[in-house]
Order: sequence, then structure tokens, then C-alpha cells
Amino acid sequence: MNIQIWGTKKCQDTRKAERYFKERRIKFQFIDLAVKGLSKGEFASVKAAVGLDNLIDKAGKEYAKRNLKYLVHDVEEVLMENPLLFKTPIVRNGRQATVGYCPDAWATWE
Repeated sequence: MNIQIWGTKKCQDTRKAERYFKERRIKFQFIDLAVKGLSKGEFASVKAAVGLDNLIDKAGKEYAKRNLKYLVHDVEEVLMENPLLFKTPIVRNGRQATVGYCPDAWATWE
């Protein structure tokens, strides 16, 4: 398995995802969205697996701060420019991906 976890250090679900893989001694790569976002290829792969609507965190502080609820916008462009708008954690294993804390889905990857 080649697990990648995108999230932020402050996100409780991201920390739970890291703990899930650590407890099972599964190596993973953590990418902090506050420092670096997804590349275009990674974004396309995750979008194909989970769908674009599932990627944006409409309940998050960043979404409200930018007033995106009331603006007409290109969601993909906005997500690429502002990686903190992603729901976290985004966990990817090859072509498979999940958004949020999904231990049931991860168990099928093992």
C-alpha cells in the first residue's frame, strides 16, 4: 500500500486517520494542506474517486471567510488556489480515495 494523507495538523479527523494507520503499522505520507496543496494529477485522481462535491468543505471556516456561498465560482480553480477549502483528511491509496474519517473503507484496502 502507498497511503497518502492530506490534512492539517489542527484537524481532529486527520489526526485520527494518522493514528489508524500507525496502529496497524501501515506506512503513510502526510501532506499538510496549510503548507502544500494537491498537484493537478493528484487532484484529478482524488476527484475521480470521490467526486468534486465531496471535496469542498462547505461547513468550514475558510469557506465562510471567503463568502463562497454567495459567489458564483469555478470550484476546481478555487480549491487549487486555496487548499484549506478541502474537506480533510483526504486519504489516497493508488486510485482509491476517501474524504473524511472512513476506517471501514480503509480496512478493505489492507
